[in-house]
Amino acid sequence: MSGTTTAAALRRRAAGAGANRWVVLVVLCASLLLVAVDATVLHVAVPAVTEDLRPGGMELLWIVDAYPLVCASLLILFGTLGDRVGRRRVLLLGYALFGVASGTAALADSAQVLIAARALLGVGGAMIMPATLSILRQVFPDRRERALAIGIWSAVAAVGAAVGPLLGGFLLEHFWWGSVFLVNIPLMLVSLPVGWLLLPESKGEGDGPWDVVGALMAAAGLFAVVLGVKRLGGGDSVGSPWTVVPLLGGAALLALFVRRQRRRTHPLVDLRMFARPAFSTSVVCIVLAMLALVGLELIAAQYLQLVLGLSPLETGLRLLPLTVAAMAAGLAGARMLRRFGPRRMVGAGFCLTAAAVVSLTAMGGHDNFPLLLTGFVLLGFGLETTLFGAYESMLSEAPQDQAGGAAAIGETSYQLGAGIGIALLGSVMNAAYAPGLDGVPGVPARASAAAGHSLGEAYEVAERLGGPAGEALRHAARHAFVHGLHVTLLVSAGLLLLGAAMALRLPRAMQCETPAVEVPAPREAARRRGSELKV
Repeated sequence: MSGTTTAAALRRRAAGAGANRWVVLVVLCASLLLVAVDATVLHVAVPAVTEDLRPGGMELLWIVDAYPLVCASLLILFGTLGDRVGRRRVLLLGYALFGVASGTAALADSAQVLIAARALLGVGGAMIMPATLSILRQVFPDRRERALAIGIWSAVAAVGAAVGPLLGGFLLEHFWWGSVFLVNIPLMLVSLPVGWLLLPESKGEGDGPWDVVGALMAAAGLFAVVLGVKRLGGGDSVGSPWTVVPLLGGAALLALFVRRQRRRTHPLVDLRMFARPAFSTSVVCIVLAMLALVGLELIAAQYLQLVLGLSPLETGLRLLPLTVAAMAAGLAGARMLRRFGPRRMVGAGFCLTAAAVVSLTAMGGHDNFPLLLTGFVLLGFGLETTLFGAYESMLSEAPQDQAGGAAAIGETSYQLGAGIGIALLGSVMNAAYAPGLDGVPGVPARASAAAGHSLGEAYEVAERLGGPAGEALRHAARHAFVHGLHVTLLVSAGLLLLGAAMALRLPRAMQCETPAVEVPAPREAARRRGSELKV
């Protein structure tokens, strides 16, 4: 047997997993699927929740935002905690919390209870997400196999995001709104014992005490920043206290956190990772990719429903090719990464996505199915190619004992990019849309101002006005929205090309050095070679 094969076998044995690593991957993907589904499944249930619990406007906002807000703010805390106390331990605790929170949410009889349950779901999600990636880093020490595993992992994440609204719609047609949460419980009841039996335990070096104060500073700072970004994306002005105070306070806390980590002998997060071009560039690429993706998906959904008049189910089906293409890119990602290397793969993904975005500027007021299908397929494939290459490079560049912290940084950049994308592209959309409703014949100035808030509100104002004025406002709003969509697409294409330029800092080739292994004594080496040949 060759020395390379023997070394690979020794590395897999040293990974510490008693179970087959591919079985471990299945368990990790199952838990990831639940978290990804839960992030989107509530969207279609909001009308039913509103009718049953009668939440106020602020309560409804927190019902929707509590989960992603809490999850994003606690990723670094639980990612680094897993490096210290054990990643499997944190993951299994996340399973338990997720199951308890799902049952509480399903049976909630008030908006306050549902908000608390959604926040607890966010805690569980923050435990699960970085743990899955860091355990994956542990059980796949060979970079070629790890690339394939990350591809499957990312494809499952894409499936979960798409399945959420479809599963929610199916459950709402047959059961009450709580069923969208209740479905998690049997899956968690299976995941807990299976995870306990099959998942390997792993930790970092754990030198020095865990920085509790630093972890809380990071959590509070991220919570405030994400809250400010979400308020900005929700329509609050830049000068609003609800936007300015969280953003400034969160930025100050994060700056103090960075300063504290640089001064500590045993930091919570080793900031020297950011000095590595591959790591820091990968993080920036993840943010830029999410900037483009989330804002475009939101605006595309509005275009399909409000301009083309498709139902929510038809809209989900139209967006499905984007998810299928993303799945294909994830499954093919390992082979592309080996052949083209991180630099060309991520850069080409950005360029392909930018080309897809520019092609979608041909969308108008009428349905063009071939154009939308082609554009969404290219968009999904290009963005997933970019995210796969960036995630794989970031995780491979991080030291193994910092895998939890690195995974948490990647997931945090993902969440921040998504939030900033909604705020940024939403602001660009509104700035391009609102002027198109000024001076519509027969429409009062106050009605035009109200219609300038969104296309949905413009339709409501047009219906109240009725007659020729209402029809003129409706036509002008549709035209203004399409114009705003074109401007937003061009801005998004610019961000994607910026990402392609950033990708030039990534390594040209996928480096797969063989880790150093202990050289056994001659007699021991002969015994091992014999056992390998028997296998």
